[in-house]
Amino acid sequence: MSGSEFSLTTFAANGKLLQIEYALNRVAEGRPALGIKAKNGVVLATEKKVTSPLVDESTIKKIENLSSGVGMVYAGMPPDYRVLVSRGRKQAQQYYTMYREQIPTSQIVREQAAVMQEFTQSGGVRPFGVSLMIAGYDDSGPQLFQVDPSGSYFGWKASAIGKNHVNAKTFLEKRYNEDMELEDAIHTAILTLKEGFEEAITAENIEIGVVGEDRKFRVLTPAEVQDYLGEVE
Repeated sequence: MSGSEFSLTTFAANGKLLQIEYALNRVAEGRPALGIKAKNGVVLATEKKVTSPLVDESTIKKIENLSSGVGMVYAGMPPDYRVLVSRGRKQAQQYYTMYREQIPTSQIVREQAAVMQEFTQSGGVRPFGVSLMIAGYDDSGPQLFQVDPSGSYFGWKASAIGKNHVNAKTFLEKRYNEDMELEDAIHTAILTLKEGFEEAITAENIEIGVVGEDRKFRVLTPAEVQDYLGEVE
């Protein structure tokens, strides 16, 4: 077994950093999450299953605000995600304190990606075991980005991460069109999640966040999610 398999900062003979490959494997085993950019907003959606009926579901949140106009969801390890949520909020607040306006979506994405990249090139640490979908609305319009454990990031019209992400992307490719309204994007997000569900989809086992032309990112209440579920059935 080669040393490069355990070392984060040593390239394998094939040119790969194996610890990043393993981090991506961890992401691929995470609960599914996706994002869709509509012409008047962005939707994030994710599966939110609890491991035991004794767990208080209200204490589990997968979609979080980084600023008033930017939200984020993940696939992978929850503790690693909490670190990135905390760092992202701190960056957003520092920007607001200095400039008295909300941080642009692309800038907060760069900051998150820089943190994740730093953890691929330092001794004594490991890569973050999460991929992120970040959604926002600013002067450039609706924005959707995906950030991976390597620190690479790309803008997307629609994308999926976590378990069954390949099938989810294929479904999105068939359903997506650039004239899609936010309401249609929410319906498509629910249908995409439903494709990979092994049980009945309910307002309790999925979570949806949206940002529209008002530039306010918010997580839908279970009652609102239930209304959308009724519309797609």
